[in-house]
Amino acid sequence: MIRLARAEDLPELARIHALCFVKAWDAKALGELLESAGIIALFATHGFVLARVAADEAEILTVAVEPAARRRGLARALLGEAALRAASRGAATMFLEVGAANRAGRALYGALGFSQAGSRKSYYEHGEDALILKRDLPLAPRGIGG
Repeated sequence: MIRLARAEDLPELARIHALCFVKAWDAKALGELLESAGIIALFATHGFVLARVAADEAEILTVAVEPAARRRGLARALLGEAALRAASRGAATMFLEVGAANRAGRALYGALGFSQAGSRKSYYEHGEDALILKRDLPLAPRGIGG
């Protein structure tokens, strides 16, 4: 079940983020994001997504799924729900960044209809390039196809 993230979820969100990223966001940083304007914060057991809507654009800030729970459709469901909520707030386009070497992420985003709109050279601390991906909204129901 996907639901809106709440303040009491912050320790769990931080725990999940730390399992997924070397430079993870702590509960304080995540809490500040939750309080920011335009934020969509969705939580499910084993994962979450944070997105921001500004005018007619949305951006996925992070999506994190515990390693043991991957490849079961949770990230796809979280992204699909975030896209539906962003579209309902007036977003016509969604953007995200993904590491150029992140094959699993790139495959997921490609399956959801995202395509490359640009890149950021040596964007990540370890020198990896980031690919900027873009997708028109809305996605098909529950983020499938489109």
